[in-house]
Amino acid sequence: MALKLENVTKRFGSFVAVDDLSIEIPEKEMFGFLGANGAGKTTTFRMILGLIDPSQGKISWKDKPINYETSNIVGYLPEERGLYPKMKVKDQLVYLGRLRGMDKQTIIKEVAYWLERFNVPEYENKKVEELSKGNQQKIQFIASVIHRPKLLILDEPFSGLDPVNVEQLKSAVIDLKNNGTSIVFSSHRMEHVEELCEHLCIMHRGKPVVHGSLKEIKRSFGRKNVSIEADFDLSFLHELQGVRKVTERSNGITLQIGDESISERIFEQLHGKGFVRKFELEEPSLNDIFIEKVGASYHE
Repeated sequence: MALKLENVTKRFGSFVAVDDLSIEIPEKEMFGFLGANGAGKTTTFRMILGLIDPSQGKISWKDKPINYETSNIVGYLPEERGLYPKMKVKDQLVYLGRLRGMDKQTIIKEVAYWLERFNVPEYENKKVEELSKGNQQKIQFIASVIHRPKLLILDEPFSGLDPVNVEQLKSAVIDLKNNGTSIVFSSHRMEHVEELCEHLCIMHRGKPVVHGSLKEIKRSFGRKNVSIEADFDLSFLHELQGVRKVTERSNGITLQIGDESISERIFEQLHGKGFVRKFELEEPSLNDIFIEKVGASYHE
């Protein structure tokens, strides 16, 4: 394991922001870190970065302590962006790269590579405040990876981006992972986590409520969604015992059920009523799992 948090607790006075958190983040992989606002994600990131110390517990990288001294191996894209608005893009990236111990020539090469990759080479001499929000985000991302970190923490990296920019950033993140960077990735967008991460942790009030491999988590929840498309009215299924929730779609319905056995009863009810185009028992989405585990206390 690359990054290990063992029984980590962080208190601010009487408030417990992170409560006895133990997780292991595999090396050279993308790890999803989820939770409602206030669940303890950013506090955890700040402890990993060595910006604040845990009240209890231990954080290590490849079995060695991780703290402010090891910050040169870590890259961080904060949720609250922090660029200097009046500074030119290139000057800013050179300055931040020098702080990471890089020499100027290497930085200039990396800047050229990343600006080209994001199709914005002409922004090199523009001030940050002259760029759109999406392009500022790209520059912030470059600042977090310019020193080729071994561990990269991305806090809501895609928030506020249009679909084209999301795809560009996503492709860059996947390449970094394939080249050996371990990535911890926090997002409210479940479909991004589902697409990109192999392991994940859902935090709730400072504690992990779901933790492990995405495949195993889904398997343990069972197949609890039935998707049906038919040439007749399906509204009679709303009242069937064991059906928890019904989502109407333009071409059919999705039923959330208590357990897989109820799907047989649903299938029997459809028999003889007309033509059924589709009857599929689906694995739960990460969104379903999140809502079931964090539920009523989650407010965007």
